[in-house]
Amino acid sequence: MSMHEAKEQSLHEFDIILVTGDAYVDHPSFGTAVIGRVLQDAGYSVGIISQPDWKNDADFKKLGKPRLFFGVTSGNVDSMVNHYTASLKTRSDDVYSPGGKAGLRPDRAAIVYADKLHSIFRDTPIVLGGIEASLRRFAHYDYWSGSVRRSILADAPADILVFGMGERQVVGIAERLAKGEDIKNITDVAGTAIKIELKKWRETEHGDYVVIPGFTEVESDNEQYARAFALHYNEQDPIRGKAVVQVHPKTVVIQNKPAMPLTTDELDHVYELPYTRMAHPSYKEKIPALAPVRFSVVSHRGCFAACSFCALTHHQGRIIQSRSIGSIVREVTGMTKMPDFKGIVQDVGGPTANMYSMNCARWEKHGACNDKNCLHPLCKSLGISHEKQVELLRRLREIPGVRKVFVGSGIRYDLVLADNRPGFRESRRDSSGYLRELCAHHVSGQLKVAPEHVSKKVTDIMHKPGKDVFERFRNAFSEKNRELGKEQYIIPYFMSGHPGCTVDDMIELAEYIRDNNLYTEQVQDFTPTPMTASTCMYYTGINPFTGERVHVAKGREKKIQRALLQYRDMRNRKLVLEGLGMAGRDELVGGGRGCLVGR
Repeated sequence: MSMHEAKEQSLHEFDIILVTGDAYVDHPSFGTAVIGRVLQDAGYSVGIISQPDWKNDADFKKLGKPRLFFGVTSGNVDSMVNHYTASLKTRSDDVYSPGGKAGLRPDRAAIVYADKLHSIFRDTPIVLGGIEASLRRFAHYDYWSGSVRRSILADAPADILVFGMGERQVVGIAERLAKGEDIKNITDVAGTAIKIELKKWRETEHGDYVVIPGFTEVESDNEQYARAFALHYNEQDPIRGKAVVQVHPKTVVIQNKPAMPLTTDELDHVYELPYTRMAHPSYKEKIPALAPVRFSVVSHRGCFAACSFCALTHHQGRIIQSRSIGSIVREVTGMTKMPDFKGIVQDVGGPTANMYSMNCARWEKHGACNDKNCLHPLCKSLGISHEKQVELLRRLREIPGVRKVFVGSGIRYDLVLADNRPGFRESRRDSSGYLRELCAHHVSGQLKVAPEHVSKKVTDIMHKPGKDVFERFRNAFSEKNRELGKEQYIIPYFMSGHPGCTVDDMIELAEYIRDNNLYTEQVQDFTPTPMTASTCMYYTGINPFTGERVHVAKGREKKIQRALLQYRDMRNRKLVLEGLGMAGRDELVGGGRGCLVGR
């Protein structure tokens, strides 16, 4: 992070400099650390400029000019999500900054950093990456401005954009630049997007592209926006996906097909690089985001659930990429040698913990299907055995120095139930074995699951299992804990304001919470973030996959829905009364049994 450190390693120039909106933490849960370690492993020297002061040039100049390129990321979280709540209020803290201090990165950080670098180092290539760039690679609805914004490539003076998990891409780009290739000629790397001038595009003989409605069309026509989303959504597969083209007023954005997933050996290698699992020693204050994950382990990538409000399909993809048990055992064994390790592995998982090692026979040759989901409804081709995860967890428990291994990243309870469902390929395996292991050893008193809602029409739009599945899992969980003599609870996550959800639906959810005496602190007001199907519905009022119109709560109604989710909080009383009045549900007002709020 400084030239002083560089000189200690006899470095006078960096091959690559990464600029990030986060504090620098050398841990595999932090994207900048992973990319930096992968590039270092490939033989390149890497400098890190962390949270530079964007109001002047000094911080951007402190490591000099890189030999190959600048890599730019806003950090682990989109900078607008990082700065603002769902109600567009400014957050008072930033867990990715020293001491949790807010304000150390700008809004739209990736664009701001790229602008500053380009103004100082005009001839040095700039490569955008990270979640903010990845999910803004096409024209997109921006909740914070209330408008459709252009692709980030059309706004930022960058040469190339890396989307998804970027290890293959950044090493490939570095290798070609190191051989003397001009960045403008590096146009064909899978997992990257590029831009060319509109005039040049019109003069070019086009290849096998999917051309989606352009910025001008999607900005002015909701149906075209929904159509564009459906088209590029269907190409986000590394096996069957095609390049996607979107025309902007002065430039054309071309997304190459996604990068191939890392193999098990490659994934093992990435996560076994010599991370210190610590914040850079220059920081005087702790980085709050490190504490919950410091002794956690990433077991796999990808998620085949395709929840409408999640952008993982566009980022990590639907194909599960799992590490070997041996690699994870080695990583945890290494943790036990750290002086402040207390014997607790905080989490073993991925986007969905119990998808570890699950597979579909079609993925290797055909990719994930574009005409159906894996889980909604559950596909019979999917291998859903928990056997490998059970084996992994047992192996980790046996490591000397490990006292507890928790699964904290959330599970899909419908997969737990389906593992023992007649007619499925893995039906002979007993799902109660996984549930028993989970309850006996890997729940810290509370198990977090995310039913999100109980109204069928809302869960269908979300691509989530219905209330009946959640009920069956709650019963199975309770029964298993009774057998084990344990007192453990399910903490459900619920969401308000999702497209398709009405005030009536929220009242149904409030009554369900009341009738089942559920804890409702862990709730979420739907926030439209770039490149999710739900955001497309929020902006257009159209389900992009069916073309059907969808009810969208905005303004006052969105606040009422949020209040109904926490009807017990007296600060929400006025909004709850208003919502019950809108729905004609006056019987729920008063002091009687079953009432949600008093008069």
